[in-house]
Amino acid sequence: MSKTKTKVLIIDDDPKVGWILSEGLSKKFEFVTARDGIEGLQMVTTESPELILLDIKMHGMTGIEVLEKLNKLEERPEVIMVSGHGDTKYVVDSIRLGAAEFVNKPFDVQEVEIHINGVLERSRLRKEVTQLRGELESKSAHSGFIGDSGAMTKVKEIIEQVADSELTVLIRGESGTGKEIVARSLHQQSSRKSKQFVKVNCAAIPRDLLEAELFGYEKGAFTGAHKTKQGRFEIADKGTMFLDEIGDMPLELQSKLLQVLEQQEFVRVGGIQNIKVDVRIICATNRNLEEAISEKVFRDDLFYRLNEITLLLPSLREREGDIPLLLNHFVEKYNEQYEREFSSFSPEVIDQLNRFSWPGNVRQLENMIKQVVVRGDETIIADLIRSASGGSPQRTAGSGEISRVAGSTDTGLVSDTYSLKERIGQIVAREEKALIGEVLQKTNWNRRRAAELLEISYRSLLYKIKDYKLNSIE
Repeated sequence: MSKTKTKVLIIDDDPKVGWILSEGLSKKFEFVTARDGIEGLQMVTTESPELILLDIKMHGMTGIEVLEKLNKLEERPEVIMVSGHGDTKYVVDSIRLGAAEFVNKPFDVQEVEIHINGVLERSRLRKEVTQLRGELESKSAHSGFIGDSGAMTKVKEIIEQVADSELTVLIRGESGTGKEIVARSLHQQSSRKSKQFVKVNCAAIPRDLLEAELFGYEKGAFTGAHKTKQGRFEIADKGTMFLDEIGDMPLELQSKLLQVLEQQEFVRVGGIQNIKVDVRIICATNRNLEEAISEKVFRDDLFYRLNEITLLLPSLREREGDIPLLLNHFVEKYNEQYEREFSSFSPEVIDQLNRFSWPGNVRQLENMIKQVVVRGDETIIADLIRSASGGSPQRTAGSGEISRVAGSTDTGLVSDTYSLKERIGQIVAREEKALIGEVLQKTNWNRRRAAELLEISYRSLLYKIKDYKLNSIE
């Protein structure tokens, strides 16, 4: 099966140019010709060439004028300018307008071939880069969504359906479920992704400053307003505004937000001029907005305007099967961040994590895993869970209640717990401490040599020395 030849459009009022190139390069390229700029522009549509050889000096429309019109097309072929006039001005104008290269007449056919191949190769590489970037952006858009449970799959499907629309999205769910990740994913998968993503936490900014933060202010609007300042909405123009904790926005500001939603304009604090913006708004809350409406602290008209699309995020306890995947993600993340070598969790610990109710959702899980990775000890999970549940955490191995002398067989380390796993963990910690102390003494406290003998990383050894308070026995 023969390979399809690249189509090249020659726009030149000299018929000899097309004939010479066709004679010399017809085995490699398919040439079509146009005698003037108007015909050439028409043939760009009818012939769909991959590259254009465009003469500068032609009767009627010049090559520079043709190039200007080509630039108005959504996608145009690559252009090589050809001229018998080696004027620097033409070169500068052509390059400024996006021509790939410039060839002077009279030309050598092989020289033109080299130019064509070079331009086509660069074009191919750019397209590959664009495609790869698109694939990476598509993957990164969901990079925060770790998990393949049915609940999370549904969330991803809705995001893909509404991301590239102008609909206002209201993200609801418990604290720690990943509402900001969803907002950023919606932005990243939209046509606004090259513009600003601006986040404002309505609960974190004092109510008397929130209006100025959102809408900006004019010079002299209030004490300390020494110059005019843009608000977040102006900064987010052509991009996305993420209003987190929208349920905590003061009632008096809600009408101004409604104006932005409905008219895409607002007035700065202390100003009189309407400022137009093009902003896609995404909001998030863990509050019951219906109750807030009944309590007269949230406008019902604003609620209905925000509620064009509602995305309800599942709690972690509703995401069956996702915890092991989240564990792997956070272990990898914090191993890299803190230069640790924590490997994985035992089935018993994973079972503990699966059975916990996770009132703080993914955020709470992430914080626990961060502590485990930094300390290098999965046995602290029991205490962390007990503490999070409101109980009195029991001191376990690694928590500080350890033998005072390295190598001691003091059984005081072991508590009176009847939990087999906790009891084993305590015994293992006691033996680990004793062994580390013995090796440190054997190596004369040469920590790097001790780490080699123990077959653990140097950082892990330093951590264990600190955790077991072994420095006191030097």
